[in-house]
Amino acid sequence: MKHRSSLLAASALTLALAITGCTAGGSTGSTAGNGAGSTASSTNDPYAAKIVEPGFTTPGGNVNVLMSADFMTLDPGNNNYVQTANVAQLYYRTLTMAKETAGQPPEIVPDLATDLGQVSEDGLTWTYTLKDGLKYEDGTPITSADVKYGIERTFARDVFTQAPQELNAVLDADTYTGPYTGGDLAAVETPDDKTIVFHLKQPYPDFPALASRSNSAPVPRAKDTQLDYTNHPISSGPYMIESYDRGRELKLVRNPHWDPETDPNRTALPDTFTFSLSTAQATISQQLLSDSDPTAITLDSNGALQASDTGRLTDPTIAPRTAAGLLGCTDILNFNTTTITDPDVRHALALAIDRSAIQVQYGGPRFGKITNSYLNDAQVGWIEPTIDLDPSGAAKLEEAQKLLEGKDVPKTLTYGYANATERYKNLGTVLQQNLKELGIDLQLVAIPSANYYTTLAGDQMPDIARSGWCGGAASGSTRTTVDPQLGPSLDGTTYGFSNISRYYDAKLSGEMYELRNTNGSSEELNTQWSELYNTAMETYPIVPLMRSFTNSVVGSKIRNAQVGYFFGSIDLSTVGVEN
Repeated sequence: MKHRSSLLAASALTLALAITGCTAGGSTGSTAGNGAGSTASSTNDPYAAKIVEPGFTTPGGNVNVLMSADFMTLDPGNNNYVQTANVAQLYYRTLTMAKETAGQPPEIVPDLATDLGQVSEDGLTWTYTLKDGLKYEDGTPITSADVKYGIERTFARDVFTQAPQELNAVLDADTYTGPYTGGDLAAVETPDDKTIVFHLKQPYPDFPALASRSNSAPVPRAKDTQLDYTNHPISSGPYMIESYDRGRELKLVRNPHWDPETDPNRTALPDTFTFSLSTAQATISQQLLSDSDPTAITLDSNGALQASDTGRLTDPTIAPRTAAGLLGCTDILNFNTTTITDPDVRHALALAIDRSAIQVQYGGPRFGKITNSYLNDAQVGWIEPTIDLDPSGAAKLEEAQKLLEGKDVPKTLTYGYANATERYKNLGTVLQQNLKELGIDLQLVAIPSANYYTTLAGDQMPDIARSGWCGGAASGSTRTTVDPQLGPSLDGTTYGFSNISRYYDAKLSGEMYELRNTNGSSEELNTQWSELYNTAMETYPIVPLMRSFTNSVVGSKIRNAQVGYFFGSIDLSTVGVEN
């Protein structure tokens, strides 16, 4: 076995720092007075985590997951969405896993692999060994070649436009284009059926966190149907797809070949999960509050609660059924820098926005803290933000108007929002009122929720759009937030694939590209990413809105319900249901 160098210790330290730096409080052992069977980390902290009916261990039953829209994809090779990642942990496994604890950044733990990886002395090679007894839903063994093929698919960006790229960016594979056109990925080797070896361009101490992304989910080459694979990904987890009627219903049943002895991270208590994929959010909210279905939960953001419903969370029949937690997720507004090209104009728009009014549309402080940074102080390398937005969220209209003097100000702009979420439309109404003060007519454009991020990545990207990012939550590093959201493409020549604002500055983006390939300690490199982030933010490609705090009401028979720090909704890997 290879020597475990100090680089792996640095990775472990990164995770430890992320956990101890969490401001939400981690212990869930004390009763908060919120009802029998629920726990919270503090009676005085309004952002304390709360778990509903912890300690449940009885298998059986069905969990009914109410959702307002279908998943954007179920394919691990095209999955850059936390909502999909949440359900996906039921039907596929990865080399490592971001294991959730309510209110804390998750811990990276082994999943398919026996450990967090063995790193070479020079930090350029990471080696993983698969556990014994791993099988797909059809009983065939899971091999290292399947893990490699799953990674190869994510390089085919012409096919999988939303494939996660963080792992790919650190591999020594800049010219590889995927298995359909590029042949074999030389940067990943599989000397035998249980060993997989990664060759990096530069040392990357946090590589175990990258190995938890969906890239490392195994895909058998013979079963790959490219874009149609989303209809039935082959299960390597505790559940498999029994039926999937797009836009209507998804049914998961037990995978008979999943061995719980190989998987201490998923309790897999329910017999089945049924996902209803077209229920209006207002209806979901009312059904959960009234407990009309005691086996129901939702994965919709903010627990699908409407602003008008938030006052009911203190109801003694509802409070014990409400899971809650501060997330590693931040909502922002993206300015399309290819259409709003003047940084002063973007700055003025940012100053004119009343973020405190937007907070009201989210349900008030109960659903999040106004923030001036996309990053948060639980992330390694955190630096205080330098932008001049009012920390209370109030607009600075006079300053905005002064910035626009002598500028070519657009008369009309567009704001795109996901049509299944009412508060995103209401957010647009606030923006309309704010920008009207600057003489700008803001037109609201409804985008089907299932196609929302695909639209933002394409030619129909509006001038302004809301988005959120939880990527940094899984590793605690600032790079995993800054690079995907503001960084350049893999070759450094344009903006990156998930850079919704299309931000690209030849000098600063070049520095980000170089930093990807720079050796150094985890904390040192993450601090540099924070510095580059603050510099980029001086041109206002994005406007930070709120650090999310989610309340999610569940049915009265639901047990072990916790809000995942990374997922932003009920963690499906631990939930159970009373029969």
